[in-house]
Amino acid sequence: MEDQEVSEVAQKGLKEEEPVRVYSDGIYDLFHFGHARSLEQAKKLFPNTYLLVGCCNDEVTHKFKGKTVLNEKERYESLRHCRWVDEVIPDAPWVVTQEFLDKHRIDYVAHDSLPYADATGAGKDVYEFVKSVGKFKETKRTEGISTSDIIMRIIRDYNQYVMRNLERGYTRKDLGVSYVKEKRLRMNMGFKKLRERVKKQQEKVGTKIQTVAKTAGMCRDEWVENADRLVAGFLEMFEEGCHKMGTAIRDRIQEQLRTERLTTLLYDGWEDDDDNDDDEFYSDDQSVGYYSDLSDR
Repeated sequence: MEDQEVSEVAQKGLKEEEPVRVYSDGIYDLFHFGHARSLEQAKKLFPNTYLLVGCCNDEVTHKFKGKTVLNEKERYESLRHCRWVDEVIPDAPWVVTQEFLDKHRIDYVAHDSLPYADATGAGKDVYEFVKSVGKFKETKRTEGISTSDIIMRIIRDYNQYVMRNLERGYTRKDLGVSYVKEKRLRMNMGFKKLRERVKKQQEKVGTKIQTVAKTAGMCRDEWVENADRLVAGFLEMFEEGCHKMGTAIRDRIQEQLRTERLTTLLYDGWEDDDDNDDDEFYSDDQSVGYYSDLSDR
């Protein structure tokens, strides 16, 4: 009995000393939390797992999948900084073969179950062989995040990212932007900032209106309910003010007319007096002249 227990303990210790070697591969461009979660699932497939992660180089990736944002060295380095990864295998093959499994002593290959077309023409799925020999372990994809989604976001908001980098000191040549496009983006950004300032001013005005309403002891609903009465009162005051102004203007005009009429009457009287004086003056002159003429003769 004791020998059997010792044997079981020895087997258990042996299993603990020899972790299950799990392999996961991919491109891992723009490494994100969706990648990390899939590697976490692979790492936790067994209580004691040694996770190897293969990453294809640029030549293979560009040939079978397309251009990447990060180059191969950047993608390798991103994987090395993931907490779930024990070892990174660079220059990983596009299709996993038995030779590759034997070389790295891989027990299982972990990946999501979606079939990936074998661009080499060897099969319909790059994991077809691994699945056929029973060494495939399925992991789940994280919905809502992928490298393609991230690139699509950048393309969608392309102008904003270009403008942000221009403001940070990049030149239009660095960003591959024409002179005309740069000016257009800067003009649009100026309009955007202007709209933001106007919006902030509107918010400030709204806040002040609320403060005034609270100070007056009236909430917004009361302002709305009493709007007709307030407007009518304003119009009544306005009408009264206009009436008073009109009365004042009329009185001023009448006063002016009376003044002008009085002035005219006085002026006419003065003209009559002046005419009489002139007649007398001219009569005297004529008499003097007449008598002078007589004496000269």
